[in-house]
Amino acid sequence: MARSRSSRTTRARRPAGGARFPQARVGAPAVRHRLLICMIMVAVMALSGRLIWVQGLDASARAQEAIEQRTVERTIPALRGDILDRDGTTMASSVERYDLWVNQRQVDDYKQNAEEGEASGVEAAAQELAPVLDMSVADTEKALTGDSGFKYLQKNVDPKVRDAVISLRINGIGADRVADRIYPAGSVGGNILGFVGSDGTALAGTELSFDEALSGTDGKTTYERGAGGQIIPTGKQETTPAVDGSDVVLTIDRDLQWKAQQIVAGAVDQWGATGGSAVVLNAKTGQVLALAEHPTFDPNDPGAAEEKNRGNRSISSVFEPGSTGKLFTMSAALEEGKVTPESQYEIPYEKYFDGHRIKDSHYHEHQRLTLAGVLKHSSNVGTVQVAETLSPDTRYDYLRAFGLGEPTGVELPGESAGILRPADEWNGRTRYTTSFGQGYSVNALQMVSAVGTFANDGVRVQPSLIDGTRQEDGSIEPAHQAESTRVVSSETAATMRALMDNNVEEGSAASVTGYATAGKSGTAQTGKDTYTASFIGFAPADDPDLVVGVFLFGLDSFISGTKSASPAFSELTTFALQNQGIPPTGQPGRELENEW
Repeated sequence: MARSRSSRTTRARRPAGGARFPQARVGAPAVRHRLLICMIMVAVMALSGRLIWVQGLDASARAQEAIEQRTVERTIPALRGDILDRDGTTMASSVERYDLWVNQRQVDDYKQNAEEGEASGVEAAAQELAPVLDMSVADTEKALTGDSGFKYLQKNVDPKVRDAVISLRINGIGADRVADRIYPAGSVGGNILGFVGSDGTALAGTELSFDEALSGTDGKTTYERGAGGQIIPTGKQETTPAVDGSDVVLTIDRDLQWKAQQIVAGAVDQWGATGGSAVVLNAKTGQVLALAEHPTFDPNDPGAAEEKNRGNRSISSVFEPGSTGKLFTMSAALEEGKVTPESQYEIPYEKYFDGHRIKDSHYHEHQRLTLAGVLKHSSNVGTVQVAETLSPDTRYDYLRAFGLGEPTGVELPGESAGILRPADEWNGRTRYTTSFGQGYSVNALQMVSAVGTFANDGVRVQPSLIDGTRQEDGSIEPAHQAESTRVVSSETAATMRALMDNNVEEGSAASVTGYATAGKSGTAQTGKDTYTASFIGFAPADDPDLVVGVFLFGLDSFISGTKSASPAFSELTTFALQNQGIPPTGQPGRELENEW
């Protein structure tokens, strides 16, 4: 059979070796177009769905999220309340100050003058701002240049400076109100006032103990800002005003406090003590009129003083009271009916009690003294004889009733309760030494308060430094009601006043011209070669108004309180009586027989 021409032609075009070319597949553009359209439609539907979700179903949530991202919250600090003395004199105050800041991104928009050709931008702003901030133009321009949305220009500036800066209307510059704590009287009362840190945190003294009342409540302002940091005028803006703190009124008299600090400083320097304290107390109310320290510190710059001088020794430092403690032994024996002022005692220089040697501070020949004479001569041997009429438990109970061994409750941080062990721990010699002020420890305010019991008809009143907080109408809301405890009877208190009055002779170092004065000195060894000396008394002795105590710490040799502390007591009491307007004594003191 003959083959067709086409078959021959096909065979003729095969390559050598019999290999075949692959058959070309015909494309399908319509399919590809349909697939691409489908993909586009899916993407459009997804985007549309998302758009519907964002703008419709989830619009409020997204809008709120955007607002939150734009919203800025700034604190408006409350001004701290003042601390005032009893007469309303300011002793601590917060003054209004401002922190200036800049949003550097906005300063370029500043135009010095709207007229064409005038300077604009950072350079112009720096020229205007520099003299107001008392800075060079170059430094001011440097501070304004950059990409920071918030940077401090100056801190703690006066309101007049802030007003001058804001009046320039420079874009991006603002101010936040802050407060600066100042103490107008410097170191006067520094140990009472305490101080605050650079951030306004209360760190010591009344500032710390009454921080809640003084600090007030901060306010806040919230606003929406744009990408450049500018406030959006139509955005949400809310402001909660700050509530400033309450004023706290002390019982302290600033002038008396100043004088007390001067007197204590003089006594410390004169006798070479390491420190000293002075307390002036209202005998009837327990209000503390002065609580002085030396060395002390200036609360405007507390860092300039040693840490140990930034507290309050009058309540934190404890010591053995020495001979002043004899008052408590004698009053307990009088109250229990064991002795009278005329009770008689044979007093050798030294005597053994149950094998324990007790001696007087200075050698003397054999004496025959009444109870009044035992106190006047401050005899340790005689006081132990009086104490032996009472059980140790009874004497312990009286010491606790006088407030020893527990905090006074005065409104300052850091008070020590002192040390007074139970009577069953008065082993050996301690049983006898506790009768004349050794073997237990006290703080200065405790002792003045305890001795003040005799001045207040036998009732111990809790001492207080805080009168209260001042209200908007000017009235004082009392801090608290002072607690009172009857320790001895009126009769015993009167006898003790007579004994103490008999102890201060007219013209002696402790006496006060024109006033009958009652008191008792104390000296105790506090270390191997260190001593504490004191004198505590009250005036006028016939009707006491003030109780005053002067204490010298860290004496390097035995110097009696009569010699070292009583002159300072006399000077301070004289000033205090005049300062408080207390008239001279109405009747002479009672004279007692000291020997028999």
